[in-house]
Amino acid sequence: MAKTVRDTRLDTRAARARLTTCGKPYWRSIDPGTHLGYRKGKTGGKWLVRWYAGGGRYQEEMIGPADDGADPDGIGILSFTQAQAQARLRAARFAQNAAGLTPDLEKYTVADALQAYLLWMEQHRKSAADARNRAEAFILPALGTLPINRLTPARIRAWLTTLASQPPRVRTRPGQAQRYRETDHDPDAARKRKATVNRILTTLKAALNLAWREGLATDDSAWRKVKPFPQADAARLRYLTVHECQRLMNASPGDLRDLVQAALATGCRHGELARLVTADFNPTSGTVHIRQTKSGHGRHVVLTEEGIDLFNRLAIGRPADALLLSPGAASNWPRGANLPSDSNQNRGSNLPSWTHNRNQRPLRQACQNARIDPPISFHVLRHSYASLAVMAGMPLLVLAQNLGHRDTRMIEKHYGHLAPSYVAEAIRASAPRFGLDAPSNVVALPVAKVR
Repeated sequence: MAKTVRDTRLDTRAARARLTTCGKPYWRSIDPGTHLGYRKGKTGGKWLVRWYAGGGRYQEEMIGPADDGADPDGIGILSFTQAQAQARLRAARFAQNAAGLTPDLEKYTVADALQAYLLWMEQHRKSAADARNRAEAFILPALGTLPINRLTPARIRAWLTTLASQPPRVRTRPGQAQRYRETDHDPDAARKRKATVNRILTTLKAALNLAWREGLATDDSAWRKVKPFPQADAARLRYLTVHECQRLMNASPGDLRDLVQAALATGCRHGELARLVTADFNPTSGTVHIRQTKSGHGRHVVLTEEGIDLFNRLAIGRPADALLLSPGAASNWPRGANLPSDSNQNRGSNLPSWTHNRNQRPLRQACQNARIDPPISFHVLRHSYASLAVMAGMPLLVLAQNLGHRDTRMIEKHYGHLAPSYVAEAIRASAPRFGLDAPSNVVALPVAKVR
């Protein structure tokens, strides 16, 4: 947001009342080549903008009435600060017209803003596809046709409330009516839904903020005033114990077992593992190189001895560009089937890669066979690696680097409570004891019979 300029002559209505009435405006420079003007009249003043077009020429335009006799509302009556924002917008429009660009701000819709934002995402972020799915499913149907300058906080809040009240969507075939999952009024399901809606709101705000910075919206307060649902992300982080991890590995068939073991040995995300090729494993240093990451910065993941043995087995005899992890029969594992373990034979460089769609059903079946209830998502394996490492005493900074975080903030937020703590040890050593586990001497009295 541009810095607000101060001027003792124009800041307040009392200061403007002391000015003399004349035909010429009082000008104040707010940006290079842009001036905000105030012309005082007999019954009140008006704001103007002046933009330098080059060659000694200026363009002027009336902005609107000043708040000399009524409180400002940001639309029909403007304060000095609000007039500055409008002046910058008009100046940006003058510049666009001079360059041959003439966007009609009254017709620039939420859909237009989202399209521009998604194009930017595709060039700068790896989550563009996810943002596009959110926009097409939740934002465009409800808000896509609305001009940005007609959005209000109440309209956005109503849309958020409607989304949060809907049950979770279920994948539906094209052309069929959207199906939803039954939640039975589960409080945690409601929290998860609000967390999802908060992420959708983040996508909308990012698109609108980009449009505002480009001078395609007159004001950003309509969405800036809308806050996400509080405490929606306060989920209990789930992780598996060592025994549960062992049961899950034993219950997973062939290629799925390799994927599960690789996740537990590295703590890597699903997409990072699915893209690993033989050349990414360095048996000399005992590391795997993650080239494409969520943050865009590659990293080397250090392996334990058993992790090195695992990747040695996966990489042996394979071309340098062959996928280390690829779905075989496990990806087509029918529900309830007992599939025998397959081998690493016939696995070349042209095999399909793992996707979430391929691992969901077999992973759910493996959880059922391993007596892990409720079944976990694949990302829980990353949480399990991190949680067990912290409880074993791994320094948070070391863990953050191996997981691909720039610092320890996310590690402290999600796993810090599991770390051996000086505070916890001091409390357990020094806090008073009251004999809470002592046997009670209270005896129940016999119930008297009523005659």
